[in-house]
Amino acid sequence: MPDNAWGRKETLVFPPHVPIYSYFALGLALLLTLLFGWEHLRFGTTPLEKAYSGAYLRSSAGALFKAHGNYQLVYLGGPKVQPRRALPVDFEDGETVFPDGHRLPVQLSALPLSQGYRGFYTGKPETFTDVAMSRWLRGAIFEGDTFIGSYAVSLGWAALSLVALLALSIPAEMKRFRQMKYGRLLRGPVLMKPEEFVRKQKGDGIGFNSVDMEEKIRIPARKEAQHFLMMGDTGVGKTQLITQLLMQVAERGDSAVVYDPATEYVQKFFDAERGDIILNPLDARCPYWGPAQEIESNAEADAVASSLYQPTGEGKDEFFHQTPAQIFAHLLKYGPTPHQLADWLASDDELLAKVEGTEMAFYIDRNAGPQRAGVLSSLGIVAKSFRLLPTKKEANGEWNARSWSKTRKGWVFITSRPTERNTLRPLHSLWIDLLVMRLMNEPAPNQRKVWFVIDELASLQRLPQLHTALTEARKSKNPMVLGFQGRAQLQAIYGDKLAEVMVSQPATKLFMKTAEPNAAQWISKAIGYVEIERVKETKHDGAKQGRNYSLDRQIEPLVMESQIAGLDDLHAYLKHGNNVAQFNFNYISLPKVSPGFVSRTGAEGELSFDPDTLKPRPPKPGAASKHAAAAEAPATPTAGFEEPPEEAETVVTEAAETVAPAPGGEVGTEATEHRKSRKSRKKTEQKEAQPEPELEAEILQEECLSRELDPPKAGPEKPSNQHHFIQM
Repeated sequence: MPDNAWGRKETLVFPPHVPIYSYFALGLALLLTLLFGWEHLRFGTTPLEKAYSGAYLRSSAGALFKAHGNYQLVYLGGPKVQPRRALPVDFEDGETVFPDGHRLPVQLSALPLSQGYRGFYTGKPETFTDVAMSRWLRGAIFEGDTFIGSYAVSLGWAALSLVALLALSIPAEMKRFRQMKYGRLLRGPVLMKPEEFVRKQKGDGIGFNSVDMEEKIRIPARKEAQHFLMMGDTGVGKTQLITQLLMQVAERGDSAVVYDPATEYVQKFFDAERGDIILNPLDARCPYWGPAQEIESNAEADAVASSLYQPTGEGKDEFFHQTPAQIFAHLLKYGPTPHQLADWLASDDELLAKVEGTEMAFYIDRNAGPQRAGVLSSLGIVAKSFRLLPTKKEANGEWNARSWSKTRKGWVFITSRPTERNTLRPLHSLWIDLLVMRLMNEPAPNQRKVWFVIDELASLQRLPQLHTALTEARKSKNPMVLGFQGRAQLQAIYGDKLAEVMVSQPATKLFMKTAEPNAAQWISKAIGYVEIERVKETKHDGAKQGRNYSLDRQIEPLVMESQIAGLDDLHAYLKHGNNVAQFNFNYISLPKVSPGFVSRTGAEGELSFDPDTLKPRPPKPGAASKHAAAAEAPATPTAGFEEPPEEAETVVTEAAETVAPAPGGEVGTEATEHRKSRKSRKKTEQKEAQPEPELEAEILQEECLSRELDPPKAGPEKPSNQHHFIQM
């Protein structure tokens, strides 16, 4: 039955200082001894043994001291025979009725009847030595058994009962004395051994291995959708716990979205036959993907853009993140490919043409000064990431979160290498945010559960959908597993308040070694505080010697921060509800079934110089003719894109037919797109051929504003008469 008691565990009596459980066991064993003796006397003895049991006990005890006693013996009698002492062979089962109406369930056998005896009676008291009486009773009545021997079976059961009762009472006694010494828990979480945690939880869901037991430490399956949190320093065992979890996910046949910033899990769990995919534009196994394929409405375009341009901390510089997000969402409504988007973000003329006639045109107007530069620089942050994405010809198939969220076939691995993590961070964050957003709805009966496993959460930029998923997505039944090193990492990205809410939401928390003092202190608080009641003993010496006892109640952490900081590797605390299990686990070595990274040819571009000698590299054969052909090719709206012109025109045509008109403008057509693009191309070529005084002036204005100087005028730089001194 569940424990529904609220508040502290109060007691009505003062804790006794005697072994009450042991005393109770001894008393109960004595009662059982009497019960077993009565049972033997009632059902396991002959009529004469019943009659002489008291005399046998008294004579056996008196024989030790060579005493004398008065005893009444049972005699047989008849009208013509001499009375004699009755023996066991003189009786058989039956019934005898005495003159006073008393009945005995016994009668004379055939032997005394044939000898002329017709009844039996108790004689007058006679004096005998206890030794003689005990010897006669033993030989004639009790078939050679001593008094204790006649009750051997009953005493044996009594001894077994005593041992069993002491086996139960002594541990309880030791526990009670420990509580008196170290304190009795009144309120708060309970620290348990793995076996106790398993008995308490009775879990049937995801479990973790423990060195101390063969059975896994499991949590209830109904609690899985309330998410997991794993926190600890590098190298303490987070990856091992996640590996255990992914092994069970694979055995179940569930789907998973795994953020793998070190390509560890893709080497152990990637399965192409299962339908797994790898989202890494630098990996040859990456499919084609475009942000425009993820939207089904204008509102979803805003959500995609918001995922890319996220502020850090407590919403600082929101203008330079919200404004680029609005412009990017507007660009998505034209249905561009990733490389078209990258080219638009790199060309201010293209951007001005796309936002012309909308309120967004004011943000990047040429007269906007530093505001314009800040917005353009924020827009260009993601351009490099989009240029790295493979084209349809280069990619290994196509993929988008919108379609995958319906089929949920295979696992999704989002990978990177440390050297490329910063460049790919916007894409990684966008992919995870899109998957979270698409999988927040309640699944259909035939859809698989999807596990979100995000190791090193702090290596991603702010995910706007993550907080919503943690707080509201319980009905989606898609568990989230978050791994990070310390709460300070999340505070730097999400701010103090939002980070606090996020780390408190997961119902199952696993804490490992954390050497950082503030993080260890937070873990100690997260595990919880307990109220302890201790017995204080005061001794009095002198004339009035004695002891006084009093109760002292204190509130203290269940696990101190120094214990967290001093944990060994592969040791953890598992907290679920108010139950805390301390356990350690072994290292699991799985075979590598797939390479962690397969480089895509030409994805990162080649250096124009040798990094060892810093000398220019000679052009490859055919490169000159390729550049010449590109120079002779006429300017088209898709010039500079990696896709063929026909493909780009098709995308523009489809966008013109399906996308709603931009705010304040008319419905775009293919011809309009070509004219705008051609004009912008010509302007770009002219700007490349001659200097841009206005652009130089704007740059100088920004530099002057940052130094709090007056901006110089545009034009050729004039010689300065100011002398510069170098302070040595």
